[in-house]
Amino acid sequence: MSWLSTRETVGICKHYNICTTAQGQFYLAQLHNFSSIPDLINYHQHNSAGLVSRLKHIISNRADSAPSPSGLGYGVWEIDPTHLTFIKELGCGQFGVVKYGKWQGQHDVAIKMIKEGSMSELDFIDEAKVMMKLRHQNLVQLYGVCTKQRPIYIVTEFLSNGCLLTYLRDCLKNPTSIHLLEMCKDVTEGMAYLESQQFIHRDLAARNCLVAANGTIKVTDFGLSRYVLDDEYTSSAGTKFPVRWSPPEVLLYCKFSSKSDIWAYGVLMWEIYTLGKMPYERLSNSEIVDKVSTGLRLYRPQLANERVYSIMGNCWREKAEERPSFLELVSNVQDLLYEMQ
Repeated sequence: MSWLSTRETVGICKHYNICTTAQGQFYLAQLHNFSSIPDLINYHQHNSAGLVSRLKHIISNRADSAPSPSGLGYGVWEIDPTHLTFIKELGCGQFGVVKYGKWQGQHDVAIKMIKEGSMSELDFIDEAKVMMKLRHQNLVQLYGVCTKQRPIYIVTEFLSNGCLLTYLRDCLKNPTSIHLLEMCKDVTEGMAYLESQQFIHRDLAARNCLVAANGTIKVTDFGLSRYVLDDEYTSSAGTKFPVRWSPPEVLLYCKFSSKSDIWAYGVLMWEIYTLGKMPYERLSNSEIVDKVSTGLRLYRPQLANERVYSIMGNCWREKAEERPSFLELVSNVQDLLYEMQ
C-alpha cells in the first residue's frame, strides 16, 4: 500500500506493509487493529497513530474521475450551463444560492449562483482564469464559470461534508487534540501552496473551508473577498474586508499580504479549537478595529494547549514581518503532531 506523505513541501511516497494478528485482524501500527482493510484505511486517514502522518493521498495509476479543471465548456474556462444538472440546494452563501449538481450527468460539482449586486462580476471573471490554474489537494478546485447568462455560475469541486464552520458546530463530537491539529495542518498545506504561487486569499476563515467525505479540509473562495459587496466585510472607513479575521495593518491601512493571511489563519485555528465560536463575539466591528489595533488578542481556547496557542500567538504578532510563513507553519504543526503521537 503506497501513500503520499506531505511532511515536506515536495511529496514523499511512503510504503506501508499491512500486517495481521494471530486473530486475523489487520494493522499498520501496533495496538490499532481492524477487522478489515477498508476499516484500517478509514481510521488512518483521520489518525496517524504511530505513522509519520495520517494517510492522505493514495498513489494510484487509475485515471482521476473528477472533471478536468479546464476545457469543460465553450473555452478554456467557460462551462456550457446546459451541461449542468441541479440536484439540491446546499445553502445560501455571501454571493447567493449554492447547489449540488452534476456536470455532464456524471461528475459531482457545487454550483454557486451569483445573485446580482453581490459581486463585482467583470473583475471576478478576469480573476477566475488565474484561479483555475491553482491546483492542490487542500484547495477546492475551481472547474470553471458560466458567464453567458445571469445569474453567473461558479462551478467547483463538491465536498460532501460541507462547510467547516457548520461541521465544527454541528458534527464534530468529542474530537481529539490530534484530530483538531490535523485539520489545522490541512489548511496550512493548502495555504502554503497559495503562498508559493504568490496568491493572497484575503478571506481565510472556517466558513471558507470545506470538509471532504474522508475528513480532509480544503480551502475555498480564495481571492473572492475583493469582489464581495457585504456589510460584514466593511470597516468603519468603508473599505471591504472580513474585520474579525483581519490584522492591524489591514484594519488601519488596508495593507494585504501573505502575512495578513497568516493572521487570519491564527483566527481560523481559534475557530477550530473553540468548535466554531465567533471571534470577539461580544464586540462590534468598530470596537474590534480599535481594540485589536491597540493589542487585544483572542483568548486561549479550552481545547488548545500552550503549544497550540503559541502557534496562534505567532500568527497574531503586531508587526507583519515577525509572523511566520505558511511553509514554516506546516513544519511547526507537523512537528507538534509528531510530538503528540
